[in-house]
Amino acid sequence: MGRMFGTDGVRGVANQDVTAELALGLSVAAARVLVEAGEVSADHERPVAVVGRDPRASGEFLGAATVAGLASAGVDVYDAGVLPTPAIAYLTATMNADLGAMLSASHNAMPDNGIKFFSRGGHKLPDALEDAIEAHLHEEYERPTGASVGRVHSYAEGGEKYIGHLLGALPHRLEGIKIVVDCAHGAASVVGPEVFRRAGADVVVIGATPDGLNINDGYGSTHLEKLQEAVVANGADFGVAFDGDADRCLAVDGTGEVVDGDQIMAILALDLKERGVLAEDTLVATVMSNLGMIKAMEREGITVKQTGVGDRYVLEEMRRGSYSLGGEQSGHVIALDHGTTGDGVLTGLLLAARVASSGRSLAQLGAVMQRMPQKLINVKGVDKSAVDSHEGVQAAVRAAESDLAGAGRVLLRKSGTEPVVRVMVEADTAERAHAVASHLADVVKRELSID
Repeated sequence: MGRMFGTDGVRGVANQDVTAELALGLSVAAARVLVEAGEVSADHERPVAVVGRDPRASGEFLGAATVAGLASAGVDVYDAGVLPTPAIAYLTATMNADLGAMLSASHNAMPDNGIKFFSRGGHKLPDALEDAIEAHLHEEYERPTGASVGRVHSYAEGGEKYIGHLLGALPHRLEGIKIVVDCAHGAASVVGPEVFRRAGADVVVIGATPDGLNINDGYGSTHLEKLQEAVVANGADFGVAFDGDADRCLAVDGTGEVVDGDQIMAILALDLKERGVLAEDTLVATVMSNLGMIKAMEREGITVKQTGVGDRYVLEEMRRGSYSLGGEQSGHVIALDHGTTGDGVLTGLLLAARVASSGRSLAQLGAVMQRMPQKLINVKGVDKSAVDSHEGVQAAVRAAESDLAGAGRVLLRKSGTEPVVRVMVEADTAERAHAVASHLADVVKRELSID
């Protein structure tokens, strides 16, 4: 069997892959590992955990199992209910809790669900701690009894504390800005629109009536069509869309054009640089970020540090170099001065504040970079482990890079969860990007096929 934890916790079909029994067992194991990893805070009699979830129907029983597992392991649990993932990370940090747990499958369809843990300080877990949790799963141990078992508390005030935190991070009020907020029928359906209203914006809300079954269904950052329509129909300045757990944000400008994560990072990086708070004048991004963004940042005197794909790798580089801004093309943006993880609502607020303070439209701000045409092809049924070492594949990559001659780039990488090789090509024209990517995909399929 492969490793249980993926790039963002344990995830799969709820009640099939991710069961109540698994959630309970993982929570017991996480309590043991994370409490043992550090001394229990002097603020609390016993270890403390904060638990939240998105609105999926399966989150009700998985959340109950998670709470039960933690309490049975001697942890006092504060159940914050439906809140965004970054809210749980924030509350874990501010309450000086020993761990946090979030039940969500992020942008995945409703039948999926997952569980991710935060360590003290609200940080995602490194691989070593996740492996330790998996190793302790279903292991016998001396269970607490009597007064030593954990107690469970409702923590309804968690949402209000999170809203206060977001407003405190806002560098400029939003009066005069009309914005459409698409909540994906997800975890930000209450706090997302509310914080924009309190910040002074005129808010139009869509995708904010979760019923447990409709999360990410036609709304949110993976389905921007309704946001585009709503922005134009309402004459809004722009719109933002979150995913199911609201740790990412994409935008749509006033004309209905999509503003992706690379453009958002570029806009925010320039804002921070102008205000003198972009640490080391550096932005951290992944190797998937568009070359147009990297060139634009270089032109503006901003260094771009690139990491592997995944917000955890972005965060690791940010913490290592004490950088203040990083993220992914998908809309995971980390503002390390204000949070420990990607936060879609915060990203949307910072973007709106930049529009309000600059007096320029989002389209004008986004024009700081020109996206180079990019083509991504997923090649299935291949031996992904050989992609970096197979001479035939690497020779084709070198030939493609020589053909592009600095007018683009080539990236081949293996998927972390599937027998898939991802072929990404950027070029000066869409036709050229498509042609080069198709050729390389054919080479990968021919040379690395496992059929």
